[in-house]
Amino acid sequence: MTFAEKIRELRNKKGLSQTELGKAVGVSLRTVRNWELEGRYPKQRELYSKLAAVLECDINYLMTEDATFIARAEEDYGIQGRASAEKIMAEVNGLFSGGSLAEEDMDAFVLAVQQAYIDAKKKNSVKKNRNKSK
Repeated sequence: MTFAEKIRELRNKKGLSQTELGKAVGVSLRTVRNWELEGRYPKQRELYSKLAAVLECDINYLMTEDATFIARAEEDYGIQGRASAEKIMAEVNGLFSGGSLAEEDMDAFVLAVQQAYIDAKKKNSVKKNRNKSK
């Protein structure tokens, strides 16, 4: 289940509108719509805590592998890292949109792609640092 699906489902179970959820966690209606309809993720980590409290769920439930990966990419590589990670996850998730691959196999594939991205970024950073010191 995607972050968008989780938020929508939990919000509906609590009987909250998108506007009410936004006010409860301190974001705009547009932000909630972006989460639910466009598959975006909260930019600030503390929003996950606020969402978990309002929606009465475990924060780890909201922090899916995709969300954790995207947040880590932003922490390590800034806005461009976040944008790259979001694009990768959108494309990878699109691969499985109508597929018949078992859930465990999809999860393993996604984790492998995420790790390959992180490894490539680290390797590239090392090369850049070596070239700067020459």
